[in-house]
Amino acid sequence: MKVQFVDLVSQYQSLHHEIHEALEEVMSSASFVLGGAVTAFERNFAAYCGTKHCVGVASGADALHLALRALGIGPGDEVITVANTFIATVNAIALAGAEPVLVDAKDPWYTMDPALLEAAVTPKTKAIMPVHLYGQPADMDPILEIAHRHGLKVVEDAAQAHGARYKGRRTGSMGVCGCFSFYPGKNLGSYGEGGAVVTDDEALANALRVYRNCGQSEKYIHPVVGFNSRLHSMQAAVLNVKLPYLDWWNEKRSHFAALYSDGLAGTPDLVLPEVMPGAESVWHLYVVRHPRRDDLMAFLKERDVFCGIHYPVPIHLQTAYAGVRTVPEGVPVTTVEATQLLSLPMHPELTDEQVAYVIESVRAFG
Repeated sequence: MKVQFVDLVSQYQSLHHEIHEALEEVMSSASFVLGGAVTAFERNFAAYCGTKHCVGVASGADALHLALRALGIGPGDEVITVANTFIATVNAIALAGAEPVLVDAKDPWYTMDPALLEAAVTPKTKAIMPVHLYGQPADMDPILEIAHRHGLKVVEDAAQAHGARYKGRRTGSMGVCGCFSFYPGKNLGSYGEGGAVVTDDEALANALRVYRNCGQSEKYIHPVVGFNSRLHSMQAAVLNVKLPYLDWWNEKRSHFAALYSDGLAGTPDLVLPEVMPGAESVWHLYVVRHPRRDDLMAFLKERDVFCGIHYPVPIHLQTAYAGVRTVPEGVPVTTVEATQLLSLPMHPELTDEQVAYVIESVRAFG
């Protein structure tokens, strides 16, 4: 039996009639950039997230970058984020001209450790960028409290947490804004690159619309230096088809996660993921921990079980960020986790039989 890490082909086959109809509508209208499909998706996704505004952009990385720009964050400023994240989170800070500061993750949830935030704040700090990782929200209440006390903006990186909740609130709706990626493998994925920023702040939403459109406030009027970062109508059309299925797909992910957790409980040396009290994970990834991670991954590949690693080289050990400030120095939790974390197959097209085979294969590892 072969078990793919993700299976976008099967998902497409289940939706291809709806997808083709939506794409045909865009092509027939010849409205390819910031057209009706984009307007409709922005309205629909804002409602889904429980926010007043959604601004579609070209990618999740651009969502983070432009959010910082629109908030006036740039050279001389610092932005605190978590060390255990994809590099795009930190790139967004650097591209805005600010300095990233990395705080360590907290076991057993792998998200930002709020207890480390106070030590990371300096007079230059302007924002905190928590990351809702692997489908699980960061611990937002203490993060928001510290941010409020220091007068800092909170920009949520929700690229892996479409639909997740923290104490009843959707990810993306708790800070000044939330930033999403619609990369194809996400819980809500387009057929290419795409992203969005959701917010209740009308002025911020208007600023984002200017920044994404070459700095243009009206045709040929450019009050700021902007970027070509518009969500294309074809991608928005795909997302409009998929959005009504998102909660159902997330429920299926939760079902498979429960099967994994039940079937793998008690496996020697294997640490299973846990969900933070008060949080609802959407299981973008099912991430286990094993001291012989690389050997386990190779063993599973031999049995046609395909896994992933998120992320093998942490940001503070990347050449691009040599010398970045870390709290505590060397971020030891993240550093160790990078050598042990393994992502098992997780997508809504899995079957119970495939999950059972993965469980059997993991247990067979000596």
